[in-house]
Amino acid sequence: MTLLLKNRGAMLILMFNLLLVFTGIGLVIPIMPKFMETLGITGGIVGLLVAAFSLTQLLFSPLAGRLSDKFGRKKMIVIGMIVFAVSEAMFGFASSSVLLFVSRLLGGIAAAMIMPAVMAYAADVTTKEERAKGMGFINAAITTGFIIGPGIGGYIAEFGIRAPFYAAGAAGLVAAFINLVSLRESRPVKEVGESSNAPSTIKAKGQGGFLSQLKHSYREPYFLSLIIVFVLSFGLANFETVFGLFVDHKFGYEPKDIAFIITFGSIAGAVVQVTIFSWILEKFGEKRVISICLLFAGLFIALTLFVHQFWMVFAVTFIIFLAIDILRPAISTQMSMVAKDQQGYVAGLNSAFTSLGNIAGPIIAGFLFDIDINYPYGLACIVLLLSFMLTLREKKRSLQGARSTS
Repeated sequence: MTLLLKNRGAMLILMFNLLLVFTGIGLVIPIMPKFMETLGITGGIVGLLVAAFSLTQLLFSPLAGRLSDKFGRKKMIVIGMIVFAVSEAMFGFASSSVLLFVSRLLGGIAAAMIMPAVMAYAADVTTKEERAKGMGFINAAITTGFIIGPGIGGYIAEFGIRAPFYAAGAAGLVAAFINLVSLRESRPVKEVGESSNAPSTIKAKGQGGFLSQLKHSYREPYFLSLIIVFVLSFGLANFETVFGLFVDHKFGYEPKDIAFIITFGSIAGAVVQVTIFSWILEKFGEKRVISICLLFAGLFIALTLFVHQFWMVFAVTFIIFLAIDILRPAISTQMSMVAKDQQGYVAGLNSAFTSLGNIAGPIIAGFLFDIDINYPYGLACIVLLLSFMLTLREKKRSLQGARSTS
């Protein structure tokens, strides 16, 4: 019996809790355009709200990764779920921009606590051979949450545009309770909080602020993966931040239309992650998969500017979500393979670089949207294609290095 099978219960709990949380996040997506109209919020403000979430996620992620290594994954997950629930409920109650920003800042802290701990937990209970499958399951839970979330949100919004936020808060509390009573700590008790036996190099990496960790990551073999994580997040933030606003302003889509596109446009990604994702990586390798997905994501985001019929918008979005849903776990798998016994630390850096992209992307996308609704997608296309070229260049360097050593 494999390690993954032995820890199937823990993996199912992680997946179920992420499913609840990301359903809570996803269900607010289709109603944001109407929420904006009610509060008189511009695209630039929406971008700043998304960036506020990512800013606290960035600042707290390295610390959260270290804390999950020191005190255990379970504590970070449970506390993070509770903070998430509070932030969503606060967003629903908010009637001023100040409370909206406070809510998003708290949400960023919650995300920083949850994601590195979950990724590190998955790495703890899987072998290297099972790592891709484990990461695929985790990302499938996230994707599934986004799949069913918008559809649920479109329905709940019939009871009021604030109702989805209250539902998201309730989902967070349910997730926290399930983690508290059902999830076991993935690290042996003697390892949690123990640092005296850790290698000095790992200690050094675990200390200092984000800037010092960023400087250290530059010399690590996973640095290119971190750059791709940043570029991917930047490009996707441009796409995701303004998608609802884009189709609302350009085509007059209602929340139920937006929910339909996002829901069914994400199904393929979830199916791939739980069925053939590990086979794809074994067949083609992480580097090739990452390059191809970046190429397709960039090209199809550009196509979004030229399609007008509903079924074409749906088809293009479907391909974008498919590429992204393969790309995210591929990068996570590549990084976890080289992380060794620094899973929490590297997962924290992964989350931090994601936040960097999610800070810059939404701000730029929001203000570009106020200038011209097509500009954010044009920029996202350029950034993703540049990242694709970067992966090709790195692949060429790797081949030259292999030849020189042979």
